[in-house]
Amino acid sequence: MTGPSAWYLIAAIAIGGVITLGLRAIPFAMLKPLRRSRLVQRLGAWMPAGLLLILVIAVLRDEIMARPGEIWAIAAASAVTVAVHLACKRRALLSIAAGTACYVLLLNLL
Repeated sequence: MTGPSAWYLIAAIAIGGVITLGLRAIPFAMLKPLRRSRLVQRLGAWMPAGLLLILVIAVLRDEIMARPGEIWAIAAASAVTVAVHLACKRRALLSIAAGTACYVLLLNLL
C-alpha cells in the first residue's frame, strides 16, 4: 500500500494554511467597524477590571479554603498589594511581587 501523493499533501497543507490565515485575519478585518461601537468601548473600559476582580476572588477563595486559620495573613498581604499598587503609580508587577513576598514572609516567619 502506498501513501497519499505529494500533490495531495501539498494541497492539504495549502488549504489548512489558507483556513488558518483566514481565521486569524477575520477578527482584524472586523475590528475597524467595532471600534466605533459604544458596547465595545464600554467593554474595553470595564472588562480588564472585571477579569482582575474574578481572578482575585478565585485566588483568595482558594487560599482561604486551603488555610482557614491564616486569614489574617491573606488580608495583610492583600492590603500590602493594594497599597503598593496605589503608591507606586499602579505598577502591577511591583504590587504583585510585594504582596506575594509579604504573604510568604508572614506564613513562614510568624
